Parts: sequence; C-alpha cells; structure tokens
Amino acid sequence: MSAAPARQYFVLPEEVEAYSPANHTGTVNRRLIGPETVGATQMEVLHGTIARGSGALPHAHPGLEQACYILSGRARAEVGGQSRELGPGACCFFPAGEQHVFTVISEEPVQVLVIYAPPYGEDPAKVIRPAGGQT
Repeated sequence: MSAAPARQYFVLPEEVEAYSPANHTGTVNRRLIGPETVGATQMEVLHGTIARGSGALPHAHPGLEQACYILSGRARAEVGGQSRELGPGACCFFPAGEQHVFTVISEEPVQVLVIYAPPYGEDPAKVIRPAGGQT
C-alpha cells in the first residue's frame, strides 16, 4: 500500500493554470491558494494581471467577501458609492453582494492579489450582472 502524497503548502504562480474570469476584460488570474492547490477551505488567494484600460465590469459576489492588494500599477475601484485611485500597497474591500468596478488607469498593467472568503472557485453562477440577471 503506497503512502498518500504529502500535502502541498507552497505555490508559485507559474505552477498554476491561468484563466480569464467572467465579467472582466484584459485579465489573467492564477489561483494560488484554494481548495485545489493547498486544500484551503476558508479562503482563496489569486494573483491577477490586468492590462491598461481593462478590469472588472460592474458585478457582485453574493455570499463572499473580496479584498484586493495592489502590487504594481494604478487602478480605480468603485464600491458602495465610493471611488478611489489605488497604487502599490493600497487595499480595497468589496462586501458580499455589493456591486463593484475595478479599472486599470496606469500605462503599465496592474499586478494584484485578490483574496476571497470563502473560496470563490470562479463559479459564474455566483456573478450578478448590472441588469440583475444571473449568468
């Protein structure tokens, strides 16, 4: 009988598959921490690269909270009637169910860490478009 493989605790971005999320333009995400990479059950961490002028179209995530930490580049985030320009070291928070927008405003792409709690798993059924219809 063979032993179960050791649990993975360390992840490099190049080790995980890239994908483009729903309701986003010019965005490439890599799921670093989640159920399928390290077995996380309460949170998910993504590394995103977002091209100039691109980002998240208006949408919400019912049932999960989202935080973004800007690594490089500049973006404008909008949530709850507030809007702010963000640069390296800045954070923003999107409450569960609150419609939000995130747009790159710098010439360079934005590199961002995105944290979801609980894990999102990029299920398009959890995304609400501005018209109110679910996808």
